[in-house]
Amino acid sequence: MTGLTTHVLDTARGAPAEGLAITLYRLDGEIREKVTEVVTNGDGRIDGGPILSGDAFVAGTYELVFYAGDYLRRHGVMLADPAFLDVIPIRFGISDSAAHYHVPLLLSPYGYSTYRGS
Repeated sequence: MTGLTTHVLDTARGAPAEGLAITLYRLDGEIREKVTEVVTNGDGRIDGGPILSGDAFVAGTYELVFYAGDYLRRHGVMLADPAFLDVIPIRFGISDSAAHYHVPLLLSPYGYSTYRGS
């Protein structure tokens, strides 16, 4: 499989993060172009396959923006004002358009982790 996928796990609840909004941007220098907006499903993944695939899946710099604060508030987490983690941008590069890039997010109200998954 080629393309870009993600998976969001709510480590504080020990469950997939359902209903978390994500925006994908392509960056070209100072230009930030919105590619798509998606929402995670009951498994913390995106319905319909990769977020980015086919002819649109090209080498470059990208940013996934996870709207964690909105998700956490909907699940009853009392966040400070302003929240420690509200919007989480993860900037990464795609160098091989024939490969699969998986960018998961492990989320809690006061920390997160990511890595290049498989």
